[in-house]
Amino acid sequence: MDKTLSHEPSVSATTDSVPKAAPGSGRVVSIDALRGFDMFWIIGGRGVFLAIVGLFVTDLPAWVQGQMDHPAWVGFSAWDMIMPLFLFVVGAVMPFSFARRLEEGQSKARLYRKIVIRTLVLFVLGMVAQGNLLDFNLSTLHIYSNTLQAIACGYFVAAMLLLDLSLFWQIVITAALLVGYWELLMAVPVPGYEAGILQPRLNLALYIDRAILGRFVDGTTYTWILGGMGFAATVMLGVFSGQLLRCGQHPWLKVLYLVLIGLGCLGLGWLWSPWCPIIKHIWSSSMVLWAGGWSFLLLALFYAVIDVIGLKWLAYPFVVIGANAIAVYLVTRLVDFHHVSDPFVSGLARHLDSFRGVLYRLGSGQTLREVGCGEAFRDVAAFAVIWLILLYMYRKRTFVRI
Repeated sequence: MDKTLSHEPSVSATTDSVPKAAPGSGRVVSIDALRGFDMFWIIGGRGVFLAIVGLFVTDLPAWVQGQMDHPAWVGFSAWDMIMPLFLFVVGAVMPFSFARRLEEGQSKARLYRKIVIRTLVLFVLGMVAQGNLLDFNLSTLHIYSNTLQAIACGYFVAAMLLLDLSLFWQIVITAALLVGYWELLMAVPVPGYEAGILQPRLNLALYIDRAILGRFVDGTTYTWILGGMGFAATVMLGVFSGQLLRCGQHPWLKVLYLVLIGLGCLGLGWLWSPWCPIIKHIWSSSMVLWAGGWSFLLLALFYAVIDVIGLKWLAYPFVVIGANAIAVYLVTRLVDFHHVSDPFVSGLARHLDSFRGVLYRLGSGQTLREVGCGEAFRDVAAFAVIWLILLYMYRKRTFVRI
């Protein structure tokens, strides 16, 4: 249990790979806030958002419903941003953490050891969160099926690149990962079929998952092993943003660069999409650029408002969440906090159902549905319990680190 607040992952690097911070450069609160903003949606914020929206509209606009649900296959929605942004922020903090470890004089051997251990721990925690590891039942075990495992893969590759290569070669290899992944999907056929097929149940990435994971595959249309090339590229885009924020340029110039890079990624992703469709399920290369572009723009907004203009008070609710991001992600995968809040609010919730019409909620099948006002109130109460626990931990400076 770590009692110091520091950017994660907590590892270091060489001076050739990590740009020097500007004199007097302080903590980039916007990165913490962006991580917390992302976690907000994961741990129950969508229920809070939909409850608030439902207070003012009786019919949720179709475009809002579309943005709060995943496309069936090709396409991208706001809700699809959650996982790519998580990986992006992991990358954004790495240059800060690497530089700090370097300044502490840690040896490269110790850094490699930390990287390997953290990768393994994240992978196992992913099995706990979504792979049914705690069932102790081989028939329900999924070896590779969770965001934490995607982070583990992307983090490991990005750490190796940041430790040993210059910025130029980091960019070259990131581009090679994207192009190489696309080439594999397009040029290598699934046995018995022609190359280039990208269907939900028939594509090279899914075939490789089934071939390697066998009975332990998760059974969905999401793919993991070959998609690790895309995971690494997403984390590397975050690494580039962190390197930019550590450089000695004027803060507003950094904002401009973040915006330009973001727009460039969006443009490249859009231009590539006719030949490489934007498909989150297989983490396609165009999707990496499209999601990365929005991630750069979000970071630019947060950095401008919080660190440049100085409205740090706006960041506080999200920083509280982001300070224990991986821990709260794991806990909310295992515990339904409605069971904690319901003894206090269930009676009032029943009365609220008859007080107002309908609100909205994402059901267990991830499809938006109408619910009573009381059920939406339960979502808000459950989220409040989580946030208050995190607030207590934050004020006690208790931060769970891997």
